[in-house]
Amino acid sequence: MYDYHVLDMIELGIEKFVSLKDIKNSKCPEGTKPMLIFAGNDFDVTEDYRRLKSLLIDFFRGPTVSNIRLAGLECVLHFTALNGKIYFRSYKLLLKKSGCRTPRIELEEMGPSLDLVLRRTHLASDDLYKLSMKMPKALKPKKKKNISHDTFGTTYGRIHMQKQDLSKLQTRKMKGLKKRTAERILEDQEKKSKRIKNN
Repeated sequence: MYDYHVLDMIELGIEKFVSLKDIKNSKCPEGTKPMLIFAGNDFDVTEDYRRLKSLLIDFFRGPTVSNIRLAGLECVLHFTALNGKIYFRSYKLLLKKSGCRTPRIELEEMGPSLDLVLRRTHLASDDLYKLSMKMPKALKPKKKKNISHDTFGTTYGRIHMQKQDLSKLQTRKMKGLKKRTAERILEDQEKKSKRIKNN
């Protein structure tokens, strides 16, 4: 729904269904945030499948969180578009010992499992769809001067400074470079002998 308009309606037919009870494996706890994987060229090329992908993400993604524990990533929902069908599989993610710091990952099917067919669709017009995706100005982050971000979210800042006089910079005094008392006495004696000769 957007502004009292139904954006997209998609009807899916179930050709094959395997329930949670039919697969005798351990299950994920209720409320686990799933990882969503979409495989198949149709999800990026065909408009019907692109809208279906958007609906599935909205339906299954769960709450938005700022931090995620590695051990909390247990559930994987896999959608494959192939030969006019959508294969929905759900897996439990198992972290196994690998001999190094990063664990070895295995997927174990836990159900449910569905083979779906795309039937009737009623998609919103392109103009209405673009309007619904538009971000309000209040939510857009304000651009800050001399601050940039890369693709990984790392923040870079540019600082403008006047030219510094490095001769006045106080360096750290090292104890190992200090003159010992014996060396100081020898230097003082040499200075005194030079003064006597000059006079």
